[in-house]
This record gives sequence, C-alpha cells and structure tokens, in this order.
Amino acid sequence: MERLQKVIAHAGVASRRKAEKMITDGKVTVNGKVVKELGTKVSSNDDVEVEGVPLTKEVPVYYLLYKPRGVISSVNDDKGRKVVTDYLPDVEERIFPIGRLDYDTSGILLLTNDGEFANLLMHPSHEVDKVYIVKTKGIPDDEQLKRFKKGVTVEGETFKAVHTKVLSTDGKKNSAIIQVILHEGKNRQIRKMFEGLGYPVDKLKRERYGSLTLQGLNAGDYRPLKPHELKQLRQMAEKNVE
Repeated sequence: MERLQKVIAHAGVASRRKAEKMITDGKVTVNGKVVKELGTKVSSNDDVEVEGVPLTKEVPVYYLLYKPRGVISSVNDDKGRKVVTDYLPDVEERIFPIGRLDYDTSGILLLTNDGEFANLLMHPSHEVDKVYIVKTKGIPDDEQLKRFKKGVTVEGETFKAVHTKVLSTDGKKNSAIIQVILHEGKNRQIRKMFEGLGYPVDKLKRERYGSLTLQGLNAGDYRPLKPHELKQLRQMAEKNVE
C-alpha cells in the first residue's frame, strides 16, 4: 500500500505537490469514488483515475534539454507560445520540467515523468550547483557582487548566490559577463538580484546543473540522462535533504 499522491507522482502525471492539490481539489477517484484525503493509501489492485484518465505506470525517463530563449518552461501554454516539451516530440511518456527557466533564459533544463525525483531536486535544502552566465547592462564591481553572498533583498524577498565571478567586461558597450552559482532557484532570481543593484540582465544562460553541462548540444537539442549522471544527481540532492 502506498500513499495516493506518491502513486500519482510515480505514474508521471505530476510532481507530488501537484498531485496533492489534485486530490484536495477532488480531481482524483479511487474505484470510482472521489478521494480528497491526502493520507489515503492504495494498492496495485485499486483503480485510480486523475481527471477521468486511468492511471498507468510509466517507466521513469530523464532528459536534459538545451532550452532556447523565448520558450515557456511548461507542458502547455494558453497563449499558444512554444513550450519545452515541443522540443521532445518523440518522447511518449508524460514528462514535465523540473523547476523552470524564465522565458528569456536559455540553458540546461531537466525533464522527467518521475515526480519523486523532481521533488528531490527541488527540495529547498538540497545543494546542487546551478551555474549561470549573465550579461549585464552596466559593470558591477567586486564589492557589489559580494553582497550576493550575504543576500540581497528585493521587493521583500531575500536572494543569495553561492559564488560570483566577473569573467570579462566591455567598457565601450558598458557591459559585463559574470558567472553566478546558485543552490536555490527562486522565480526570476538572478534578474531580480542584478536589477536590485541597478544592473539589468541583458542575457542569461544556465550552463551547468550539478555535473551536467551542455557539451555537444545546440539550443533546442535534448538527450537522455546517463545512468551515472542520474546517480550523481540523486547523491548530491539526497545528502543534503533531512
């Protein structure tokens, strides 16, 4: 017997958090009856439906996508814009992105149908390095960038970076290329951090996620994660989750 939300997550329908909301919203039935209790447990003999669709167990899959700019980190968009799953048309499983990259941000994005794995990587206390390359309008100095380690508060929310490093500057264009390493991943975090210092972000790219890089990929390309990469990610995340 397993908790209903865990079964839904393992089936690749959604992450466990989203599965819990589906249950409390009355979108899940067990043996024909609506179930809203999060503690409900089911077995393989029970008939579970989510929004009227029978639950089927999918083999877990894991992909790395080089997300281009101008793409939504979602599986659908009510405005008809391109979404990340459009770049994986041959994948039959019901995959979804782990976390998100902003519409105008490019780089590494992981997709899976394994809700438990997604929750593990998104757990607030995990410490998987996410390395970004930022092009700023204006050239911040080292003292300003050091504030990121201590934390900067923008619109009542505090953001921190693990590490920052100026890679190059262009005095004529008044711009800088800066490497930023995060552990957390709040909505539009890097853009808000730099805007808080008075240096708007011109371009932003996530070039590394843990040990994963974009090597060999062009924007829009994807590939499955290798077994050893999957193992490394799990180990990195699990050692920091209580």
